[in-house]
Amino acid sequence: MTLTPDQLERYARHIMLKEVGGPGQARLKNAEIALIGAGGLGGPAALYLAAAGVGRIRLIDDDEVSLSNLQRQILFDTSQIGTAKVDAGATQLAKLNPDIEIIPVSERLTTDNAADLLDGATLVLDGSDTFSTRFDVNQACFDLGSILVSGAIGRWAGQVSVFKAGLSKSRPEDERAPCYRCFVSEAPEHAETCEEVGVIGPLAGFVAARMALETVKEITGAGTSLSGRVWIFDGLTGDARTIALKRDPDCATCGRNTKN
Repeated sequence: MTLTPDQLERYARHIMLKEVGGPGQARLKNAEIALIGAGGLGGPAALYLAAAGVGRIRLIDDDEVSLSNLQRQILFDTSQIGTAKVDAGATQLAKLNPDIEIIPVSERLTTDNAADLLDGATLVLDGSDTFSTRFDVNQACFDLGSILVSGAIGRWAGQVSVFKAGLSKSRPEDERAPCYRCFVSEAPEHAETCEEVGVIGPLAGFVAARMALETVKEITGAGTSLSGRVWIFDGLTGDARTIALKRDPDCATCGRNTKN
């Protein structure tokens, strides 16, 4: 896929990187990502991925912009309060990069529609805020063989990981990558939400940027994948650590007793 003169100028800082170059930028242009949740994580991630030249961005969210969103959801502005997030987001992203295609999907992802909503995406980003949605996204990505970039935030802490279990189904048992449910097997009895406990605004952008970075790496083949590891950040101390994640052979999604 060739790049136009304007695109060569727009993405010049990418193209001069040996890990990206023209071929990597062409892969970004040819990619389609599905992004679940256009809020604190999904919005900033979408901005960076639109700026990076990802050719098609599928925004999936059934919510409207509210005043309380604007403390951290930088994809929107005050004039868009009451507007569907996917429509408001599509407007902003098109202004940032008119070369790309934004596909707004004003639906809530569920067990029943997850596979249809995510089918055909090069890669899936999950910025949702409930474990039930995360489990549904994980199952669909495993079934579809899609790469999943997952992020979460609360209070002052955030985490990001990449899950490639769906791509490794045909590998020997000891070589398969873990999925999200190898990391979180069941939802906590009372899962805290940002609405209940709060979240510091800039943390959303910080974690979303890491999600976007890992997405660009996966699409272009640059660097080392975060698959099999979880990056954890503490905003109060400024410390970050990366922990190893092993596959759970009894996982409800990808384990040996499931049909896969």
